[in-house]
Amino acid sequence: MHHPTLCAVAVAVLSALPGAQAGLYTKKSPVVQVDAKNYDRLIAKSNYTSIVEFYAPWCGHCQNLKPAYEKAAKNLEGLAKVAAVNCDEDVNKPFCGSMGVQGFPTLKIVRPKKGGGKPMIQDYNGQRTASAIVDAVVQSINNYVVKVEDKSLDKFLSDEEESPKALLFTDKGTTSALLKSIAIDFADVITVGQVRNKETAAVKKFGVTKFPTLVLLPGGDASPIVYDGELKKDAMVKFLSQAGEPNPDPAPAKAKGDKKEKKEKKEKKSEKAEKATSAKPKSKKTTTAEPEPESTASEPAHETETQQAPVIVETALPIPAIHSQEKLIKECLNEKSHTCVLAFVASNEDETAKKALENLSQLAFKHAQSKRHLFPFYEVSKTVDGVAPLLKSLDINGDVEIIAINARRGWWRHYEGADFGHASVESWIDAIRMGEGAKKKLPEGLIAAAVEETTSAATPKATDSATESIETKATDPTAEPETAAEHDEL
Repeated sequence: MHHPTLCAVAVAVLSALPGAQAGLYTKKSPVVQVDAKNYDRLIAKSNYTSIVEFYAPWCGHCQNLKPAYEKAAKNLEGLAKVAAVNCDEDVNKPFCGSMGVQGFPTLKIVRPKKGGGKPMIQDYNGQRTASAIVDAVVQSINNYVVKVEDKSLDKFLSDEEESPKALLFTDKGTTSALLKSIAIDFADVITVGQVRNKETAAVKKFGVTKFPTLVLLPGGDASPIVYDGELKKDAMVKFLSQAGEPNPDPAPAKAKGDKKEKKEKKEKKSEKAEKATSAKPKSKKTTTAEPEPESTASEPAHETETQQAPVIVETALPIPAIHSQEKLIKECLNEKSHTCVLAFVASNEDETAKKALENLSQLAFKHAQSKRHLFPFYEVSKTVDGVAPLLKSLDINGDVEIIAINARRGWWRHYEGADFGHASVESWIDAIRMGEGAKKKLPEGLIAAAVEETTSAATPKATDSATESIETKATDPTAEPETAAEHDEL
């Protein structure tokens, strides 16, 4: 609650102070530092609900609030913004006045308006405890989650059929702040729905056996993908990002064009500056003869500009090729190797091989552009030493074979699609990423034998470690994270 008796004194002192004092919150604080210049960008145009404290560093009540406010900020991380404005800063005094601040601390909840426009602002007059602040903010988070029932499931799935959707199957009737925040992140990108466990037809349709379960529907004819990771914001957003990039923040989704335009202007400005610099005569420490002719000077200037410009890859590059047994062991067949995808080809000029390699290249490029971590893909010629016995031990002998292998965990998977089409290969890769489907155990001694054959310096310790790796349960912690305990909010 505010303290009216201090209001007049606070404002008078605020006006009288000639300079700013140090703020209450450091750069390492979970509380976002906001001022008159960036408030609009960080708060008013944010996709998230925010709570903003207007304070003065010398205010005793503000100092008392600080621990609870920082605790609230930690609890609301990823769900809402917790910010603070130092009204003691000269630059912020007119802004604080325009926000109706008459005493310190003043707390205001800023809620984005659905459909855009100016956000709704309301005073927070509740208790000054972390739990009370969190509860008030959570209640103000916009809800874009669609409640899906058996009777509305078909309509939900058919609406914009090509667009990606996500369904959370839960035994709770309320929508958690976590799911609301995810729906905000993917507003107009992925439609997020919630299904109660009592909706038996929907549960049966997707084969859900535990709650909560998150299912991603990539859109079109793509098969549903079941999430099997921790029920934490970052991990869930990363999972859904394979179907579409989340909206940027603090800029709202509608501001993408503006952001892109500013970036392009900045790049053009930088390009002009580089050209202007390259056009000037270059200073030289040594005293040489006459200046170079103009025609000669223009070429080095062009080279300098090209070297300094950022390298932008616009097309997929071929996946790296492995040409030796030593390289194959180093990258994928030693006791410390994580997941690799290996495309074994008799000849990369073969049409089937070209198709398989091209689609792997496109998939690697797609994930790289989206800045998503993906295990490496390699092309391996069947003529490389040690490949023939490796394939024989795995009982695969086609002209083109693709496998995923994790030597450290001792498992492998074989691509068994009818062809090497893009959709088929991508579906297989996605299943590996999400830990779906059965894995095969690597034959005993395979990794150890490979190490012995390749390097005479192999120690018994390395061999034993490799053998133990094969006997380990065939799971990859990257592709198959352990399922965490159910999130209280979901």
